[in-house]
Amino acid sequence: QVRLVESGGGSAQAGGSLRLSCASSSRIFSISNMRWYRQAPGKQRKLVASITSGGTSNYADSVQGRFTISRIYANNTAYLQMNSLKPEDTAVYTCNADGRRFPYDTSRSPFWGQGTQVTVSS
Repeated sequence: QVRLVESGGGSAQAGGSLRLSCASSSRIFSISNMRWYRQAPGKQRKLVASITSGGTSNYADSVQGRFTISRIYANNTAYLQMNSLKPEDTAVYTCNADGRRFPYDTSRSPFWGQGTQVTVSS
């Protein structure tokens, strides 16, 4: 029943890079927007980056210029390339997508992955 699965998390040194992947299953249909969120312990979940069905991307100020969101539309896979990592980037990163639960649904609902841990040490 899990329809979004993140991978690529791990540990990195400050200044290093990681690439996160978000794979959608066959149980999610007609995905429009895809997003990456992150949540550090004891803090609110925040939007990191988003990409629309048309390919328009947006970023939080804290990651602007360092992170890049992309997607492969053929299989609805989203990526988050994270460069110049900082300790402040340490968080659980979660993929989100707007899609349909069933092909006959008339509206989209948010789908969430289970998250992948990113730890950046100084």
